[in-house]
Amino acid sequence: MSTSDHLKFMQLALDMAEEALAASEVPVGCVFVREGKVIARARNRTNELRNATRHAELEAIDQMLADTTLTPTPTQYPLSTTTLYVTVEPCIMCSSALRQLGIKEVYYGCANERFGGCEGVLSVNSLPHPTHHPYLANGGYLREEAIMILRRFYITENTKAPIPKSKANRILKTEIQPLAAVP
Repeated sequence: MSTSDHLKFMQLALDMAEEALAASEVPVGCVFVREGKVIARARNRTNELRNATRHAELEAIDQMLADTTLTPTPTQYPLSTTTLYVTVEPCIMCSSALRQLGIKEVYYGCANERFGGCEGVLSVNSLPHPTHHPYLANGGYLREEAIMILRRFYITENTKAPIPKSKANRILKTEIQPLAAVP
């Protein structure tokens, strides 16, 4: 696929993140693509469902696995021909699920420095494993947009948080540091 294709699919993931933001969720969105077509899309629903496992990736995976037209024959790796576009690097939990389902590759917007499972904290996608094959993870696609939507969320009050924090004095920072050059 071309860079413009990657950006087109990442924009669709950002649209899902905007939906999450409008629903007072951490704004992460994703789309799964097979043969150049979007086969599933989702956003975070952890606050709505009060379930910490309802990340965008797992929401979309559930859609795909429930649809027999997308997974007509049970197989060990039902996502082996599928690519994920997600606004934020998948967390360790989602990275592991993606690997266990045999995802082909992942493209993400910004790194997840607290919970990232594709190099941010752990390299779940590529560490040696006796059974599951590694997958490629590529970051930086619409990175600035992904960072800004997260910042827009984190300056708001999350009334559904277990212990809501006052954010009355927070301001939206618009300057984004460039990615460090690779030596």
